[in-house]
Parts: sequence; structure tokens; C-alpha cells
Amino acid sequence: MSDARTRWQQRYDASRVRDADFTTLSGTEVEPAYGPADAAAEKAYGDFERIGWPGEFPFTRGLYPTGYRGRTWTIRQFAGFGNAKQTNERYKMILGRGGGGLSVAFDMPTLMGRDSDDPKSLGEVGHCGVAIDTSADMDDLFDEIPLGDVSTSMTISGPAVPIFCMYLVAAERQGVDPGTLNGTLQTDIFKEYIAQKEWLFAPEPHLRLIGDLMEYCDAEIPAYKPLSVSGYHIREAGSTAAQELAFTLADGFAYVELGLSRGLDVDRFAPGLSFFFDSHLDFFEEVAKFRAARRIWARWLRDVYGARTEKAQWLRFHTQTAGVSLTAQQPYNNVVRTAVEALAAVLGGTNSLHTNALDETLALPSEQAAEIALRTQQVLMEETGVVNVADPLGGSWYVEALTDKLEAEALTIFDRILEMGGSQLRSADTEPLAETMRTAAADGQHGVWPMTRGILRGIEDGWFMSEIAEAAFQYQTALEKKDKKVVGVNTHTQSVTHELEILRVSHEVELDQVRELRVRKDERDQAVVDAALAKMLEVSRGEGNMIPAMLEACRAEATLGEICDALRVEWGEYREPARF
Repeated sequence: MSDARTRWQQRYDASRVRDADFTTLSGTEVEPAYGPADAAAEKAYGDFERIGWPGEFPFTRGLYPTGYRGRTWTIRQFAGFGNAKQTNERYKMILGRGGGGLSVAFDMPTLMGRDSDDPKSLGEVGHCGVAIDTSADMDDLFDEIPLGDVSTSMTISGPAVPIFCMYLVAAERQGVDPGTLNGTLQTDIFKEYIAQKEWLFAPEPHLRLIGDLMEYCDAEIPAYKPLSVSGYHIREAGSTAAQELAFTLADGFAYVELGLSRGLDVDRFAPGLSFFFDSHLDFFEEVAKFRAARRIWARWLRDVYGARTEKAQWLRFHTQTAGVSLTAQQPYNNVVRTAVEALAAVLGGTNSLHTNALDETLALPSEQAAEIALRTQQVLMEETGVVNVADPLGGSWYVEALTDKLEAEALTIFDRILEMGGSQLRSADTEPLAETMRTAAADGQHGVWPMTRGILRGIEDGWFMSEIAEAAFQYQTALEKKDKKVVGVNTHTQSVTHELEILRVSHEVELDQVRELRVRKDERDQAVVDAALAKMLEVSRGEGNMIPAMLEACRAEATLGEICDALRVEWGEYREPARF
């Protein structure tokens, strides 16, 4: 037996394994992981050391020696619509039917840091997610859902920090110690400039808030992940798999640089970074993308940023099936698409998963469609046997070649970003890069870090947007020429599918939300609100951490719009540069 296999076996034996039936449907016992049959075969394989065993650096085959035998992925369904009370009922349905965690979808005014009574919010309240104006809305959102027991993800970036403060206040009001909370906040402002366009300020003020949040969570809420670096929206905007991989990891490296510039210990804060990827329809390419992501992240965290512990080198990620792959034509085909994409995420080793509903291309999911999406994951988990073996596709010549190819493409993109940042170094120059990081750490300013500089320059020049637009154009051209096929759209278009009954959010939701907001404003102590907002602005003008002051504003029932508008006046609003 090889040394690597022996190490893996020892770690597997020392790990917790679920009490479950790990046999095939026919009753055949299967091994927890597979590799070459013996040491001679391992040597003959040639490149097996590059692939390794599950739980072994660089974690190409997964983070844990047990794979899903130790713990299955978290079923985390993304939901939110109307007001907080309506969404609370959907959350209770998801948890009652076997969901393992919650993921909050916010409406457009909330995502843009505006109140429901803002004139710019007219017609949008509660339509693409839940409306949150004050901490009282957060109380309603999680009513009778103990926040100390449920892992909660919140998909919001621009106003993520004040929304998080409202969440902390809701936990306090439940009697939960905020220090025990577990969950994930997206907070990824770089992907907003690159793809989704939901920012409030210029990059620097946003990075100030993110750095404050990282410091606060590191000190006060160690289990909570303050950043989920999101490739999902980059892919949904039209990028290729390699662009999604590279842009996302580069953003992640920049947030590592931000943490280091704050004097944080990479071995403490890096485990608090998580990732959020798209799982698209090219099954094997997606599996390879996830495997390459773990490998690249582990190597850069160790070799460039100096992470010493395995947990700091781990890339843990949530996956959502590709919303952009769903079609309005023949919508029941979307069930098949989602199942295939979910299987790719699972075989790629995702840590949590959201499956899209068949009607999401038309509207927010109906309760029936949401249940089918949930059951899709449960069928994969309980019936297919994919949880029995860690990295079952590992060693496939095709999968390994794709993994290597995507890694190489990502490194080429890193080189371009480093070049835009003015660095003469390239991704292969790990030791000189590490020395540059050590010098930058001594300086203490994240703007001097090479990956951060390159990303900021790429945003300023519109480079990321241009690269994604070109990839989207190439794909659309292939669809129009029918070089790429989409069933029900440009091939096999005849159908007996009837029109779906879709969820429609009544305009009454907006009227009720605005009325409730006015009542809350009338009932609160305005002098306390004004003083809290003034204190927050005072802190913003210095170098102190803004989280405690923002928490006080949320406790006083300052609205999201009031907090964000005060900072807009202080820091100014960002306008994207024109590019033709």
C-alpha cells in the first residue's frame, strides 16, 4: 500500500462516518474512495500524485477523506418574496419538508439600499425577493425560526453590512447570543462591479465596510462567514466556465489581501471565506471546474498568502443550478436541466446546494415548483448512491484533462489581472508573489496588493464587462446558428406543455409594506435614530470599526434607506464608466 493511500486510510478511519447503507441498489459493498489498485499501479498511473486522495492537499478530490459519507451537502433553498411574514411561511415549509438551511432572496429596493417608500422603489417591492426596511422586518422574517439552530445565508452585497446588523439585532431579540450564529453573508462587492451592478458607492468605501465586517466577525462571531465570493452572477451574465473560475478566485484573493492589510491572521480569517458557484449544463466541464477551484485556491493560499492550516487552504462552496439555463418554452424541461446541474455540483463536491424551480424563468417559484426543486436534491441524496463514494469521477482521463485545462486557463487570466495591476510577476512566480505579499502586509494598505490593484483597474477600464460581453455574444451567435442546441427553443420545439400557473406578488404587498414602514417611523424615537446615524457618520470619517455604530442605528429602527442614504451623502454614489 502506498504512503498516500495509508495516510488517507488513517484519516478516514479517524473521521466520523454517518450510520447509513453504503451499498449499491443491488446490495454490493462499495469502497469509500477509489484510486489505483496498489502502489505499483499508482506509480504507473504517472500523475496520480497530482490528483491524490480525498482530503489530501491540494484537495482536488474533496476536502474530507470521507466525502459525503461523513456529512452530506446542506440543502439550502433560496427563497424570498413579498413581505417578511409571507417569506417566513415559505421558510417554515422548506424546513418542515427537509431543507437543511435557509438562503434569503431580497427584493430590488433592498438590494439597492432603498426603503419601500422610496419613489425609486415603486412597483418593485417584494417582487424578486423579500422587502426588508428595518430590524422589525428581520424579526418577522425569522419569527419562530431559532437563529441559533439554523444556518442562514443572505444573498446581498451592496447594503450587506447594514442588513447583517439587522440580522444580529433580530438574533438578540430572540435571546440568541450573536457570537454563536452560523451562516454566510455574500458581501462580494467586486462581482457587483464585474457582473450584477448592485453597488452603492465606489469600491474603496465598500472595501472599508467589508474590512470592518471581517474584523468584527473574526473577533465576535467566529463561526459566521462574512464573505461569499460569488461566481454565480458572473456566469449568469454570460461568462465561460474558465472566466467564472478565474474572476471568482481572483476576487477571493483580493479579499484575502484585504484581510491581511487589516493585520488579520490568514489562518483565522480565511476559513470564514466561502464561495458561490453556478452549476451549468455542460456536466463534465462543471465537475472539472469545481475540482480545479479547490486545487488553485489551496495552492495560492499556502504558497502565496502563507496559510499553514488545512482549513485556511480549503475552498468551501455553495452551488446554485444555472438560472440562465432555464427556458420559458417547455418549462417542464427545466426539471431535467436542474437535476443534471445538481448532479454535477454533487459530483464536484459542493458543500451546499440550491436547486432552481421549473418556473423561475417566469416568476418567483410557486409552492409546488419549490417542492419539486427540493425533492430533486433529496432524490439525489437518498436514492442514487452518489453519496457513497468520495470523488467517484476522479481518475477519469476526460475529467482530469478538463480539470487541468480549466486550471491552466484560469492561471492565464490571473496573469492578465496581475499585469493590469502593474505587476511584472506571473501566476507561476509563487515565491516572488509571496514576497510581494509580505512587503504589502508591512505597508498595510490593500491598494498596493497586486491582485487587488489588477481587479480595481479591470473594473475602472471595463475589462471584466468586456470579456463577459464577448463570451455572451459568442454563445448567442452559436445558438442562433444552432451550433449549440437548447431543447424547446431552437430544436424540438413542438410541445403539448400547458401554460403554468405562476406566483404573482400582489400590489397590495407594496401598499401594506409602505403603510407598516410609516407606522414604525411614527412609533420610534426619532432623536435616538438621528443620534445613532450621526455617530455612525462620525466613525466613518475616522479609522474605527463601523459595525458597532451601525448596530446601534439598527437597534433604534433606523431604516436601511436612512443608513445607506447617509453614507451615500458622505461617500458619494458610484457611476460606471462608459465603454464602447
